[in-house]
Amino acid sequence: MPTVLRVGAYRFFFYSSDGIEPMHVHIEKDDMIAKFWLVPVRLQVSGGFSRQEVAKLQRMVEENKMKLIEAWNDYFND
Repeated sequence: MPTVLRVGAYRFFFYSSDGIEPMHVHIEKDDMIAKFWLVPVRLQVSGGFSRQEVAKLQRMVEENKMKLIEAWNDYFND
């Protein structure tokens, strides 16, 4: 499970088996894990986060989209 980004208490990561799915990122905080597709950015699973926090997470994914896509490509296409 490579961690590709940390923003405050949030950890952005992939599972090593995620390469068979379209590009996405998991975001973890405490015991909650959300999943966002990257192209286009949209929520797949809210994982226990509140609506307000999901909106915040979506903004973070949008702001870091290129970095996340690069990390995905580096990890799964090498």
